[in-house]
Amino acid sequence: MKDFIAIDFETANECPCSVCSIGAVLVRNGEIVKTFYSLIRPEPDYYKWFCQQVHGLGHEDTDDADVFPHVWRRMEKELLDDVQILSQDTEGCTDAFPLVAHNAGFDSRCLREVFKCYRMDYPEFVFHDTLAASRKHFRGTLDNHQLQTVAKACGYDLTNHHHALADAEACAWIAREIL
Repeated sequence: MKDFIAIDFETANECPCSVCSIGAVLVRNGEIVKTFYSLIRPEPDYYKWFCQQVHGLGHEDTDDADVFPHVWRRMEKELLDDVQILSQDTEGCTDAFPLVAHNAGFDSRCLREVFKCYRMDYPEFVFHDTLAASRKHFRGTLDNHQLQTVAKACGYDLTNHHHALADAEACAWIAREIL
């Protein structure tokens, strides 16, 4: 893959729509050309202890942050000003710009649920999963297929794991190597 957006969410609690940060990396012709990071005021707006232990975010970080629709619009403008996330071909068919995530089931569920929570029209994004790809590519050669393990096997040093932008950057690196 040469053109895609690697995306990562962190959540405040067990609800997939409770995104509290987003990291996104635009890759064009195999090169990272833009990045985007933002904190998000989650909905529902409470933090579970376990989630805070994973990513270190809490109310003190997100109480003054924008809600998801505002962050999404800002991301589209800042990150995607030269790329349409949805484009129409000459016959009117819509093709989604591909999104990539490590454990895409989680991130795609978060995205779908937060769109639903805010009653936003959800385009059918095309997700590619670097977790599934790593299981095929590195079959039997890695101890596990966690993001930091796969990133290291692909030559990337993930030093700030569970920061949404750092995870999206690692995912982009992996995708360039094995997708």
